[in-house]
Amino acid sequence: MGLFDKLTSWLGIKKKEVNVLCIGLDNSGKSTMINQLKPSSAQSQDIVPTIGFSVERFSTTSLSFTVFDMSGQGRYRSLWEHYYRDAQAIIFVIDSADKMRIVVAKEELNALITHPDVKSKRMPILFFTNKMDLPDSLSSVKVSQMMGLENIKSKSWHICASNALTGEGLKEGVDWLQDQIRSMKM
Repeated sequence: MGLFDKLTSWLGIKKKEVNVLCIGLDNSGKSTMINQLKPSSAQSQDIVPTIGFSVERFSTTSLSFTVFDMSGQGRYRSLWEHYYRDAQAIIFVIDSADKMRIVVAKEELNALITHPDVKSKRMPILFFTNKMDLPDSLSSVKVSQMMGLENIKSKSWHICASNALTGEGLKEGVDWLQDQIRSMKM
C-alpha cells in the first residue's frame, strides 16, 4: 500500500470502484497488458492464455479498477455478453500485426455495440492497438479505419497504440479511460 493509499484510508476517502471488461481476440495481448497495469510487486512473471476469464485489479490516483480479462478464444467469446450489464467501461485489445483477423475483431465489436446491455448505456470504450513494435503492424489510424470506429456514434471511444510487453501507450489509454469514467455520473 502506497503513501497516498494509506492517507486516503486514514481520511476515510475511498477510491471509486469501476468494473471494466477487457476483451479482444485470443493472442491480442490482453492479459499481458493488464499485468503491466498492476503494481510491479503484483505482476506475474509468466503469462499464460486465459481460459474462460480472470479477474485482476489495479488502481490509478482516483479509481480502483476491477478488470474482467475475458478469453478471446472462439469457444469462450459467447461468455462476454454475460458481463456487459455490470461493466462501466470496456477495453478492447486488437493485435495490430494480425491483419487477417481484424475482420473477426470487427464482427465481435459490432456484436458488442449492438447488444442491448451495451447499446442502452453510456459506456466508454478504449481500444488498444497492441503489438505496435512488430515490423508488419498496422497504424492505429489504419486499424481504426478497418474496424469502422468512425461509425461508433453512441459511445465515447479512444484508440491508443500500445506495446503490452513494455507498457508503452498504456498510461495514455488508462488516463483517457479514467477521465471518461470520472466525468460520468454513476
